[in-house]
Amino acid sequence: MRSFWSIAACVFFFAVSFVCVASAEEAQSLFEKKCSACHGIDRPKSKAKTPAEWRSTVLRMKSNGAAINDDQVRIIVEYLAKNYPKK
Repeated sequence: MRSFWSIAACVFFFAVSFVCVASAEEAQSLFEKKCSACHGIDRPKSKAKTPAEWRSTVLRMKSNGAAINDDQVRIIVEYLAKNYPKK
């Protein structure tokens, strides 16, 4: 019975890891697709901001006409905050 739980735990952690990697790739793709529709992506990549600052920036882009919904805002903000944080 112990080996069953060990195997189940390994499968669970592998599955969670895989989903996280896929989500990171999807977030990057979403950022590149949506943000490059209006400007180059080098500009935001050259910035370093807090999560709140990234949220403000992305919401400003949305109000300026970026075609993103609220879920996409959240995904893009999380991606930017993780990959381009204020140090």
